[in-house]
Amino acid sequence: MAQGPPPPPPPPPPPSNNEKAQKTSDIIGTLRPTKLFKLSKPDTYVTSLDFDDEGQLLIAACSDDSLQLYSARDGAHQKTLLSQKYGCHLARFSHHSQTVIYASTKGEDAIRYLSTHDMSYIRYFRGHSAPVTDLVPCPRDDTFLSCSTDNTVRLWNLKSQYAQARLNLATPYIAAYDPSATVIAIASASTSSILLYDIRNFDKPPFATFDMRQYDPPLASHGSIIPEWSKLEFSNDGKSLLVTTNDGQGHLLLDAFNGELKAQLPRPYQPTWGILRSAPAATPSKTPLGQGDTSFTADGRFVVGGSGADRDVVVWDTQGRISKEGEKKVIRPMCSLPCDKGKGAVVLWNHRFNMMATADTEVIMWLPDEHVGMKPL
Repeated sequence: MAQGPPPPPPPPPPPSNNEKAQKTSDIIGTLRPTKLFKLSKPDTYVTSLDFDDEGQLLIAACSDDSLQLYSARDGAHQKTLLSQKYGCHLARFSHHSQTVIYASTKGEDAIRYLSTHDMSYIRYFRGHSAPVTDLVPCPRDDTFLSCSTDNTVRLWNLKSQYAQARLNLATPYIAAYDPSATVIAIASASTSSILLYDIRNFDKPPFATFDMRQYDPPLASHGSIIPEWSKLEFSNDGKSLLVTTNDGQGHLLLDAFNGELKAQLPRPYQPTWGILRSAPAATPSKTPLGQGDTSFTADGRFVVGGSGADRDVVVWDTQGRISKEGEKKVIRPMCSLPCDKGKGAVVLWNHRFNMMATADTEVIMWLPDEHVGMKPL
């Protein structure tokens, strides 16, 4: 039976003076793997990662129908939560660190609202008739967005099992809130467009549409005729919008106000399909699910992401040198973060502390190491 959420935990301890003093630009090139957590079986994949609001906890959804909960502060595994009947993907913390929402992957297409404290379900959100491809909690309140291959985007509130609003769009597979929580961006891969809506007028037409056809490759990866976009994210300063892609030409860094391309962020190597995860509804369908392999840092200046071919993570400085390569504006990676322990198929920055997590068949936590230098490419 659905139950109410548990009482809130005590507030976390304040960060130390060292944590407060460190600027991302001072440590970004010194991040190194510090903790590795193996999964239950070698053929189990992590499909999504999320940090809670306080940056204390990390949750991983896995292809073996389990949710793995970790303490990011202590670098320790806390518990395993099983969802064997319905599967799990896109696990996201609510603003309460002991509750999460996640998408079902088998049996039905409902979204489940779970207490990690006692493994009880608080609520189910039913309405989608096809797999959910993105879940986006609002940064300001208890609402969230869901995207689906049923060609709808729905707005929900954690307090109600019924959707508050619904948009019918072509292939609206990924979405993002801006930092003010007043604007949502929805990417439609089949129309090569990004639609911007005022959340206060969700049922009205978009107030802006960014035409992305001029930036699309002639033919997307693996012969797909639809661009393989895997993630949409605003920078924390609200000035940039990042479109993560599986294309060899790189990710797209856009001006969030007018949609103009600031620069492409190419990987240092041509992407290898054994490392990349499938974009929503892309082929081949047997490729493990994912949520994109890039993430903005908390200051909005840097982007960390998978290299595309090896285990290293690379860093792009969005304020760095923009080179003109033919007709393209390009920002090349500024450095590589070496890793010999696992692939960065899923990459996520912790916006409360200078650390990040990557995952593939393991979960890896990264911290700055003052004894190493930056590794140039």
